[in-house]
Amino acid sequence: MNIIDDLKWRGAINQQTDEAGLKELTENKSVSLYCGIDPTGDSMHIGHLIPFMILKRFQLAGHHPYVVVGGGTGAIGDPSGKNSERVLQTMAQVKHNEAGLNAQMHKLFGSDENFSIVNNYDWLSKLSLLDFLRDYGKLFSVNTMLNKEVVASRLEVGISYTEFTYQILQSIDFLHLYRAEHVQLQIGGADQWGNITAGTDLIHRLEGNEAKAYGLTIPLLLKADGTKFGKTAGGAVWLNPEKTSPYEFYQFWINQDDRDVVKYLKYFTFLSHDEIDALAETVKTAPEKREAQRRLAEEVTGFVHGKDAVVEAENITKALFTGEVQSLNADEIEQGFKGVPSADVSAETQNIVLWLVDATKFEGSRRQAREDIKNGAIRINGEKVTDVDAVIDPKAAFDGKFVIVRRGKKKYFLARVR
Repeated sequence: MNIIDDLKWRGAINQQTDEAGLKELTENKSVSLYCGIDPTGDSMHIGHLIPFMILKRFQLAGHHPYVVVGGGTGAIGDPSGKNSERVLQTMAQVKHNEAGLNAQMHKLFGSDENFSIVNNYDWLSKLSLLDFLRDYGKLFSVNTMLNKEVVASRLEVGISYTEFTYQILQSIDFLHLYRAEHVQLQIGGADQWGNITAGTDLIHRLEGNEAKAYGLTIPLLLKADGTKFGKTAGGAVWLNPEKTSPYEFYQFWINQDDRDVVKYLKYFTFLSHDEIDALAETVKTAPEKREAQRRLAEEVTGFVHGKDAVVEAENITKALFTGEVQSLNADEIEQGFKGVPSADVSAETQNIVLWLVDATKFEGSRRQAREDIKNGAIRINGEKVTDVDAVIDPKAAFDGKFVIVRRGKKKYFLARVR
């Protein structure tokens, strides 16, 4: 199946500059295409991932993706999706963020010959102000620029000349890549349509109307409740495992609503149409099994963090569900218990009643602690304790780093041994 037809089936196309021309182009040759990302942070979150999943699909279909890290445009700031002026970053911060994004891109796309990362600082920094105004500024109508949604939406609150010129800089990126690397397609989110079409217009003005340069945008992804995808009560879901652990990442996907999971399977996995259709059927016939959610979590976590991270996340999930936490290692405990109430404790051994009340404050009183222990409600590191004279040795498990307490079936507490 042609890549454009596949993207249509997945609901992943919002607008195209020339649908027939792009389909013909991708059917007849290997196409070079690009998507850009400004280094406004040192990690992508799952909202950023959407256009790069499309870029990855082109790569798997035999095309050559380019990722443009905006070392130049990132120092300016894209007004797209913003209702106020961005705070300018220092160049040192931009460089730091670039390094983080480069590492993530290499992990997603590999290091083979069929993938390239470039930085627009390399060519934008060589432009003098006079060159910019004479060679490019002259070709852009202010009236047209004002009508672009990205600018029009900011006119009431105000937009600086710096951000106003962003679409010119992005257009220069497309022109440079078209000339230097034979890149013929730019993809981006729905909010990038104005910037992308400015780039195709610039190429046609300088290279002729027959120049084969195309743009494609991806729809804004909304959840079934109408809210924007990727936003959670806890904030963004990051690709950096230091910001969002692989276990948290896995849990985000496995907890998706039945109404959304098939759409996300189409967007975020490389499963075949038949596999996704079969999973869609299970959502209808056996939603309680959550097979589609489990497969979604496996596929996306594996793509971003690798297969070992999937195994680790599944181990943590199973241990927390069954209570058999003794099977976990210290790293898995760090991930799985990140949001659990916790306290620092000393490494000294202590009577369990005193430890639960004085050392951890897990129990409110010694009477309550004794009662819970005698009733078999307390488990330490997965083992039930019923003896009120038992002794807690904080160094006994998990490399001497943690003690896991559970009361009843669901109330967990983590003691960090210092």
